[in-house]
Parts: sequence; structure tokens; C-alpha cells
Amino acid sequence: MPHSDLPKQRLSIPLILASDPRFPTQISAVRKPPISGLYYKGCLPTQDEILVAIVGTRKAGKTGLDSAFNIARDLARAGVGIVSGLALGIDGAAHAGALEGGGKTYAVLARGLDKVYPASHEQLANKMLESGGGLISEYPPGTEALPRFFLARNRIISALAKAVIVIEAPDRSGALVTARFAKQQNRPIFVVPGAINNHNYAGSHALLKSGATLITCAQDIQKHLGIKTPSQDTKKLRLDISSLAQNQQIILTVLMSSSDPLHIDALCEQTKLDPIVINQELTMLSLEEYIAEDNGRYSAR
Repeated sequence: MPHSDLPKQRLSIPLILASDPRFPTQISAVRKPPISGLYYKGCLPTQDEILVAIVGTRKAGKTGLDSAFNIARDLARAGVGIVSGLALGIDGAAHAGALEGGGKTYAVLARGLDKVYPASHEQLANKMLESGGGLISEYPPGTEALPRFFLARNRIISALAKAVIVIEAPDRSGALVTARFAKQQNRPIFVVPGAINNHNYAGSHALLKSGATLITCAQDIQKHLGIKTPSQDTKKLRLDISSLAQNQQIILTVLMSSSDPLHIDALCEQTKLDPIVINQELTMLSLEEYIAEDNGRYSAR
């Protein structure tokens, strides 16, 4: 890109400072936070957004690529955002899977955002932006990618995520650096295993030996993180509850967001409603078949 175009590019690539309330609070887990703040295109993750990082080798086989795509797709369908590095291989498959699942996906780049790297992923990056996701970098427009930048950006990928999934990582994979940062940041590490004689999984298996959790599908990580997959009935409820009384809406919203049935004491604590009011509203919601009761615990149908 000609230098004369850089001023125009800078205008479309804002810098957000750590003092800005929109700055992702997850970055506070980074030991060496970005000095200038973060540059971004599209959207930044919101403070209440659940993100999972998916990382692995650029030279992935079909099994690894399929795993990354399918897990990202299914997590996206469960309302989970995906963060990765937009690299070839596992990163790209994860971003594409999230888009297929109708979710948001974010990429942390190791260069300025005036160019997409690798260039072959420019169309993928555009689809990410169109779908409400974003591109993020600590480097100003015009900064070229350097080897050390790829390792450094991994600390931001892991910090943004609630958990890190490693898929197909050989011995010296950058994904292992991401896992190391995740451990420093108290993020759980999950690993999709491969064949024991496949050298492309040597790093993955080393992580499992050191205590990472083995998973084979999105449902495994959803269970570990307490994330529900919205059922068709739940989706219908989200459309229908606007016609309910205010207290019923409050109770039902809490039940729908919980991964486990709740006792009335938990409902009192979370809704701040009087126990008598909650009992009355639970009776009405049960009669209308919005909720189910089992041994004194309630859940949305």
C-alpha cells in the first residue's frame, strides 16, 4: 500500500485506549498489556460476551480442519464467540466454522490492520466484519508482520477468551505459546487429541500429559463452561416472554440463562424478588407450561 494511503487508512482504524469503558476488560489478565491500546476494525467484544479461542497449526490435516470448523460452528450455535489469529490452517477453519454457525468471530493480527494477513484470508476477514465480528491489533496501521509479533499476539488471543482449545499442534507450534499464556492467565486449556503416531499432534498430546482437558466436540467444552445449547423451545420462549407480566419475565430470564435447575432460594437471590411473589409467579408459569419443576427446582422448558 502506498504511504499516501496510510492517513486515510488510519481514519478507518480507530485506536481504543485502556481508559475507555469499551476497552475489553479481559485484557487486564495480560502481564504485558498493549502499550498504546488496541486498534480495531469492525466491532470489539463486549464485556459480557463469552469467547473461546481455537488455535493450532497452519499445516493442518483434514481431520484437524474438520474438528476446528465443526467445534467452532457448534459453539457459535450455542451463542459463543470464537477468537483466533486468522492464520492458515486451524485458525481459518475456526473462523469459517463460527460464521457457518451464525456467530461472531474475532481475529488478533500480528501486523497493522491496513492489510489482512495472510492476503488469501481477505474475503474471510470481510465476512467476519459483516457478521458483527472484528479484527484487532496492538500495532498501528503500516506495521509489517515480524516473527516476534506472532508470538506476542497470542497473549491477547488467550486473554480475550474464557477458554482455549488447541487442535493439532506439533512440538513447536505457536498454539503451545497461546496455551502457555492461557495458563498464566488462569484460562482453562482444552485439547482435541489425534493419532499417537501423528507428529502434528505431538504438542497437543504434551498438553494433555501436563493436565489439559481432553475434548472431542463442542458439547464437551459447553459442559465444562456451563453453556447451554438453546433448544427450539427456548428460542420460542425468548420471542414470547414479552407478553408476560414483568416479574414473570424476570424469573423466566434467569431460568433460561442458567445451565442447571434453580431452587427458589437461588431465584430470590438472583431476581431480588420477594419469596411470596416468586412462589405466585412460579405457579402461573407452571400452569402456562413455561417452566418445569423437579424436586423443588425449576427450569425453563
